[in-house]
Amino acid sequence: MKFSHTIIGILVSLMLGGSMLWVGSQGSLMHNGIALFALCGAIGFILHWSVFLPSFAFQTEHYFDLTGSLSYITTVVAAVYLNPDMDLRDLIICAMIVIWAVRLGSFLFWRIKKDGEDKRFKIMKTKFTWFLMTWTLGGLWVLMTMAAGLAAITSDTSAPLGILAYAGITLWVFGMAVEVVADTQKTQFRKDPQNQGRFISTGIWAWSRHPNYFGEITLWAGVALVALPVLSGWQLATMISPVFVYLLLTRVSGITMLEAIAEKRWGTDPEFIAYRDATPALMLRKPRG
Repeated sequence: MKFSHTIIGILVSLMLGGSMLWVGSQGSLMHNGIALFALCGAIGFILHWSVFLPSFAFQTEHYFDLTGSLSYITTVVAAVYLNPDMDLRDLIICAMIVIWAVRLGSFLFWRIKKDGEDKRFKIMKTKFTWFLMTWTLGGLWVLMTMAAGLAAITSDTSAPLGILAYAGITLWVFGMAVEVVADTQKTQFRKDPQNQGRFISTGIWAWSRHPNYFGEITLWAGVALVALPVLSGWQLATMISPVFVYLLLTRVSGITMLEAIAEKRWGTDPEFIAYRDATPALMLRKPRG
């Protein structure tokens, strides 16, 4: 990637992050004259930049996903510690984020330790600005995905749980279950030596080519629904969280990248072509026949 493109990527990430910190801070509780949302929302960037330096020095990407998970957890812990008026809605959102972060972070960390490397970073980790842009995007990812939940946790408004909250909890549980099942099935599939070099098309992967991403998008939509009743004014802009997750996983990285890799590896395989044509890229659909 060109140097100018990486600089632009970093600047755009900072602009988006700054904008989200501002809108989320409207209606936020204050701590020593600073909006609690802004204080907590900046943690992801700070942690990613801190871990970037030794990661570039040692040319390793092993701690990228782990840093992301720790950023979510640290942000939630800071919000709980600094917010004197936590209510049931806040605690539920905190639990949703922490449970997801611990599960996914540990899964991704042990996977890369087992695989030895993440091929996406092979060239990137040798280029300072490109690698820095990726770590900056990691901080932005943390802020944007949890913005709605963090806005609710730090909001100066409270409301009793209602139908939206219960719908959001149900959606989160469903999305979390889909993601866990998808990751577990793929891990078991790869453990079988007979499946080396093959693509998975069984279990929940027969319902979607990327069911883990479906689960990811769904659970963040659930968090946003739980958060919505206590958001108002500019805070409502944080409801872009699940939309951001959807766009990033389906249009920027995630599906776009993995589909290109799959086409390169199995694009001429009749079995893969049949699977690709019969199975949705994202949405779950019962296999025909």
